[in-house]
Amino acid sequence: MMCRQGITKEMARVEMRRRLTLIGAMMVHVGDADGLICGTVGAYHDHLRFIDQVLGKQAGAKTYAAMNILLLDERTVALVDTHVNDNPTAEQVAEITRMAAEQMRRLNLEPKVALLSRSNFGTGSSASGEKMREALALVHEQEPALEIDGEMHGDCALDEALRLKLLPSSTLKGAANLLVCPNVDAGNIAYNLLKTAAGRNVAVGPFLLGAAKPVHILTSSSTVRRIVNMAALAVLDANRQENGGE
Repeated sequence: MMCRQGITKEMARVEMRRRLTLIGAMMVHVGDADGLICGTVGAYHDHLRFIDQVLGKQAGAKTYAAMNILLLDERTVALVDTHVNDNPTAEQVAEITRMAAEQMRRLNLEPKVALLSRSNFGTGSSASGEKMREALALVHEQEPALEIDGEMHGDCALDEALRLKLLPSSTLKGAANLLVCPNVDAGNIAYNLLKTAAGRNVAVGPFLLGAAKPVHILTSSSTVRRIVNMAALAVLDANRQENGGE
């Protein structure tokens, strides 16, 4: 599997004895397991590297992304990308948006997408604003039925009255429930601030988007409840794949 990437048989044996995520990914690969939950110890990208090497991306996917969901008292909010892509291109943002929207549908949540930036419907000349505008055009072309708008500030995403005051023709109705951030710093910071400041909440994720198999990489802050929830969701994904994606 890795013989043409500088990995000898001896090196592979050593790694397979000590890397739990590598062992788990190989079990999924050979069919001894249907899914994998990992990541509570170690760096996120170390786990992702093993998953990519053994399982790879799902058909048609060009990138991975991580999505977190917060169940708050008054709303449910998903944020992406919270862990993977340092500074995704417009094409990657568009792909990440579509993958995140599909994951939300599997959870019986209808995605209402806001592409976030410090620019608000063209008010700024920032690189992130231009990127998110390009991503919006790509998503409109690739998935025209998806309810989405951008680029916009975070408050406009959650406050329809404010958004319509600035742009009465906005194609997004109500409050957004899928917030797509321009880079991983924005996504990760926004998620952790919201999780801490929002008071009572249930955190779900991170969901690994783009993997070929039901695999999710958690973090060291994951609670027992979150681990159990993600294991249950991995089982649902495995059953869906076994039934042909139904």
